[in-house]
Amino acid sequence: MSWLMLPAAGLFGLVVALRREAYRCGLLRSHRLARPVIVIGNLTVGGTGKTPFTIWLAQALQSRGVRVGIVLRGYGGRSAHWPREVADDGAWEEVGDEAVLLARRTGAIVVAGPDRVAAAQHAIERGAHIVLSDDGLQHYRLARDLEIVVIDARRGLGNGYLLPAGPLREPQRRLSRADLIVLMHRAGERPQSRAEGTRPAGGPQISPAIRADAYLVDAVCIATGERRALTAFRGAPVHALAGIGHPQAFFRALAACRLDVLPHALPDHAPIERADIDFTDGYPVLMTEKDAVKCTSIADRRHWAVRMDIDLEEQSARIVSTILDQVVGP
Repeated sequence: MSWLMLPAAGLFGLVVALRREAYRCGLLRSHRLARPVIVIGNLTVGGTGKTPFTIWLAQALQSRGVRVGIVLRGYGGRSAHWPREVADDGAWEEVGDEAVLLARRTGAIVVAGPDRVAAAQHAIERGAHIVLSDDGLQHYRLARDLEIVVIDARRGLGNGYLLPAGPLREPQRRLSRADLIVLMHRAGERPQSRAEGTRPAGGPQISPAIRADAYLVDAVCIATGERRALTAFRGAPVHALAGIGHPQAFFRALAACRLDVLPHALPDHAPIERADIDFTDGYPVLMTEKDAVKCTSIADRRHWAVRMDIDLEEQSARIVSTILDQVVGP
């Protein structure tokens, strides 16, 4: 960190505090909708695993018979009109890669658009019983019934400073107002045994907090739909492509599966062209599911999407279940 950034961080913090106070005292209006809203977000820039957790949460609610709506910004989408309902085969160029991924993985009512209130209202009109706002922690126009903050357990809160001196979007004390903290541990294969951990790297003890483990499941050929265990890729190098907030996490997870990884990092949400995935050595190309969304029309049999799932131990799952009971009922 450059000490020269501290004045700018102080100014950023003042703007953040004034904006939040404006909502608290009613100078800016939050809109409460007819259905419960759960916000899943983070305090830091860069990937923390909030989208995989949103998928897990949507599936957990669906297992209760709840019809789920998911709203998100649709970052990178070039739609001429918003909000946009997203199909599982929707055009990522119009609504963003994360929106299509969420639609594919959950089957929920997914609505993208910069106006979260309008997007959530559209999801409710389409029949959603509850709305999940992905990356919506700082979008205070949409009133929320529950706030979940996801933190990368390895990187924690970084140096603890606000942007641009550090990675924080809001001060660390903001965590005390969240209803649940999820510490995301990233593994290669599904963990067999786990020690409890509620202390993110570089940060103090946080409560209430649960542990979640993000692990790689298998790989699906983008061109054919063939499914393979990741063990099938051992013994020869593989290209690994990641255009996500924290690409190194994907590379480390593949390496933890004992794969010989040739990493290729792209900016988050970057468009992908054939030249980005057309390596001449013939080695397989493994990529995140979010990147695979953008490769449907350019992939061949060498290109594989690596699926990721979330696992909660029994105690953590009970805590989440108890909290959801308060919002949607048992």
